[in-house]
Amino acid sequence: MPGVYSPVMSTDFQCASFCKNAMAYKKPSLKRWAYSKMVKALILAAVSSTAIAEDFKPNFSLILDGHYKSSNSALSEYEKGFGLGHVELGVSAAIDDLFYGKFTGVVHEHDNKTEFETEEAFIQTLALPGGFSVRAGRFLSDIGYLNGQHTHSDSFVERPAVYRAMLGSHYYDDGVRLNYVMPTDTFWTIGTEAFGGNKMRAQGLNDPKSVGVYTAFTKIGGDFNEENSWQLGLSYLRNENGASMTSGHDEHDHHDEHSHSHDHSHSHSHDHGNAHSHSHDAQFTGKNTYIAEAVWKWAPDGNYKYQNLTLSGEYLQAEDISETIKGNQKNEGFYLSSVFQMTSQWAVGARYGEFKGYEAHGDHFHEQKLKESEFMVSWSHSHFSTVRLQYTRQTGDGFENIKNDIVTLQYVMSLGAHDAHTF
Repeated sequence: MPGVYSPVMSTDFQCASFCKNAMAYKKPSLKRWAYSKMVKALILAAVSSTAIAEDFKPNFSLILDGHYKSSNSALSEYEKGFGLGHVELGVSAAIDDLFYGKFTGVVHEHDNKTEFETEEAFIQTLALPGGFSVRAGRFLSDIGYLNGQHTHSDSFVERPAVYRAMLGSHYYDDGVRLNYVMPTDTFWTIGTEAFGGNKMRAQGLNDPKSVGVYTAFTKIGGDFNEENSWQLGLSYLRNENGASMTSGHDEHDHHDEHSHSHDHSHSHSHDHGNAHSHSHDAQFTGKNTYIAEAVWKWAPDGNYKYQNLTLSGEYLQAEDISETIKGNQKNEGFYLSSVFQMTSQWAVGARYGEFKGYEAHGDHFHEQKLKESEFMVSWSHSHFSTVRLQYTRQTGDGFENIKNDIVTLQYVMSLGAHDAHTF
């Protein structure tokens, strides 16, 4: 009976020579099968990689921001004369069908030196179920109305005084965010964040917590009709490192000596209002900060391209500002803004704001006040180019460089794609 060779059955009647020949036949067959599988896998991987590479089209953007300013002013990041503002270089793209990534680098000019800082470097989910999304890395906090927006989209040269004092113009940090969009006809979103909190640390802390800031916020909005829309929001920021620690007059003496130095690395020197301090950190903090926001927009027939009016305002309050000085003092302020786009290219705006803060000196506080009125006119040849002329009047007590009259001429130019402006 002849021997039988099968991959699924064998017989004891195979002769030695046939067995040898059969084995010699089997080994090359398995090799060819393995090589075939490997080649197919490589081809599939190459095709898949090519498809992904073809779909991967990152967006690059460059924001050019420059100005001339007639004089220094209180709580300002911009110095007298010619200078650069918020110059941004960004790249963003969908990483795949599950994740989106973005990087934004910012160039600042200070004391004739160019400084580069990473403002954003985050990933965000794209396909979580049920309206949830997660963002992780370095990003702008979504508290308040203005904070989550890039400054180049603003209608005025700088953020309101209360933002510059309590949020360092705009608060961004390393952390994580969980956001949820409610399944309602009216837009309604809620979210929470956790950050390291380096930019929100009060003075005098010896052992700050590594996760120092927690936030919670909600925003709700909708349309009154075709021409009118609205949005309201509430935010809460818990700052574990927000209460200052001072002791006795030695701290006061140390502060007086240190406030005249130009050590840029010590962001909490509290040389408030000195343009040369150029700190991007919050200068007035507290353990508990509350923010209320309101926005109303009008556009004829709902078409914002040619004509529109935006009214907005926010109120910020920080409590528990010191661990060592007793009292119920609060850092607080507000702004009210009105911007009217008359035509597709011309816009005018007015903004008024106030801020009152308390700086810890030894065993007592020093009160500081600032009132700011701003008027601007801007011309935009397109969505990507804006030239703005602004007049600012400041009054107050306790800040350096309070100027009654400041004139600023600014340009903001966008090269390449950039994020759509929020509501």
